Amino acid sequence: MKLIDLVLRKFHDYSFILPAIVFLSLFLIYPVLYNINLSFRDITIRNLIQGDQLFIGMDNYTTVLTDPLFIKALTNSLLFTLATLVLSTFFGFCLALFFNQPFPGHKWMRAVLLVAWMTPIIITGTIFKWMLDAEYGIINEMLLNAGLISEPVRWLSDTGTSLISVIIANVWLSIPFSMVILLGGLQGLPKSVYEAARIDGANKLKQFIYITFPMMKPTLSILIMLGVIYTFKVFDVIYIMTAGGPANSSQVVPYLAYDLSFTLHRFGEGAALSNISLLIIASISLLYLYLIRKESVID
Repeated sequence: MKLIDLVLRKFHDYSFILPAIVFLSLFLIYPVLYNINLSFRDITIRNLIQGDQLFIGMDNYTTVLTDPLFIKALTNSLLFTLATLVLSTFFGFCLALFFNQPFPGHKWMRAVLLVAWMTPIIITGTIFKWMLDAEYGIINEMLLNAGLISEPVRWLSDTGTSLISVIIANVWLSIPFSMVILLGGLQGLPKSVYEAARIDGANKLKQFIYITFPMMKPTLSILIMLGVIYTFKVFDVIYIMTAGGPANSSQVVPYLAYDLSFTLHRFGEGAALSNISLLIIASISLLYLYLIRKESVID
């Protein structure tokens, strides 16, 4: 009886987190475990419904990892992630520094920039698709009028520019998020340090190099880690603008997993690729955190 009373007492103490546990179990833990199970089976539309899926071990993983298209998609994903992180962090930092200075109208201007972040991605992707259209897009029209090009560029239908086009769209989507995170970090920096630096004769550039940037490293670490997790798994921008084409030139790992599962109906291979993608994201994030922690210990 004492054991039962103890269990009931503990359950009552932690009952407030029960809804969160149920939610995570239904919408996170169960789907992940189910996907892992799918990745070890030969699944088609027929046996997916009937339930007689054959267990084939690591065959799906071997097939995916030895497919040349996977190497192409992985390379594009890494380029897509790296370019987005570098450009969005750079422009986000510039905007954060700009809006960290008080001037008339800075609050409403900052709010306007957040519209890009709040706009549904399907709308943003469609707008960029129209803007980059080879025949009617405003980008080609502006470049032609400025004399920078002699004929329309087929941004989304050319293998040399399709990946660049989706990177531009994703950078535009990511800049407001980077700005908000970095602006919060800048506003938390102690003012007394800058006052002491000004008294010592340090100009704005030296203040940024020796004070702002070193003190912003923890914020930058969080931003980069979140950026890797978010950007590597981007699917919707690719789906709307190029669908991985032309000739797989903008194919990325998440879209390839979707293609395998819902276009080619190779559900086991799609599940295996999804798990590989999850492991890649986790590995990159853990490696980055390890390097940052090691650097902080050395400092």
